[in-house]
Amino acid sequence: MKDQAWQFGNYGDRLRDEAAEPPPEVPKGEVTKKTQIIAIYGKGGIGKSFTLANLSHMMAEQGKRVLLIGCDPKSDTTSLLFGGKACPTIIETSTRKKLAGEEVRIGDVCFKRNGVFAMELGGPEVGRGCGGRGIIHGFELLEKLGFHDWDFDFVLLDFLGDVVCGGFGLPIARDMAQKVILVGSNDLQSLYVANNVCSAVEYFRKLGGNVGVAGLVINKDDGTGEAQAFARAVDIPVLASIPADEDLRRKSANYQIVGTESGSWGPLFAELGTNVAEAAPLQPQALSQDALLELFDSDQTGAGVVLEPATEQDMRGKNAAPKQSLEVVYDEA
Repeated sequence: MKDQAWQFGNYGDRLRDEAAEPPPEVPKGEVTKKTQIIAIYGKGGIGKSFTLANLSHMMAEQGKRVLLIGCDPKSDTTSLLFGGKACPTIIETSTRKKLAGEEVRIGDVCFKRNGVFAMELGGPEVGRGCGGRGIIHGFELLEKLGFHDWDFDFVLLDFLGDVVCGGFGLPIARDMAQKVILVGSNDLQSLYVANNVCSAVEYFRKLGGNVGVAGLVINKDDGTGEAQAFARAVDIPVLASIPADEDLRRKSANYQIVGTESGSWGPLFAELGTNVAEAAPLQPQALSQDALLELFDSDQTGAGVVLEPATEQDMRGKNAAPKQSLEVVYDEA
């Protein structure tokens, strides 16, 4: 038991040391001017990967050269694109090749389907490292593979929006993308995440950054209107509204691509592809927490709650006892 406690303490020290280290610099090179690098952010589970897989497929059908890079440790973007098959991630492939004394090649990590090129950065197992550092390591390897010499019209980056550590913020903090697209729904938590990303973009633009928000994709739209109200409030356009539809849900669960001109959902994703390509990067005006709550009916949120300060007696509970005052009281003259 003592040995286990020592090992855990030692491991905890290593994690703290890792967290304290500043993220390493990612090399920057000249990006081909015609290439649009777009980072897509959204709350986990909001349908970001579903949107991206189908968007990339449709853009390829529209004659664009598209590279999709999954930066979410769950790797579900490429799984959907490849019919449920998981492609080897850059991080795990790099580790395996390094142990074997071999170099990573394009064909080891990049795969294609129907004109879409795709790869996954990957991430560490739970409790075995920092996901943000995995993202940084993955981009370093992309640099070595010649990322800035590749010839694509669009590079789409799939990022979690509710993870705030350094690696996941790279596209915004270091101008690695020209614009950001948000994926959200008519629920408070997804719009909270979208608002946080707007806040990050706003902050880094004030520091001289150039990344802007091109718009919002509303997924699972049930028509209640909160997401549209959010887009108006932060001053960004709605690029598409994907309905809450059983056919879409079922096909997504079965790893079927619906972003194709041959399917009934083709026109929706064709319009999204055009809007994503043409949308200008804007500087959003992020909302305060109270302003975000006001987008929703007060019955659904705590909009009417008033904060009541706690007292010292509240905190002590049964241990509360009057304290002798140290105040000096002077007798009346």
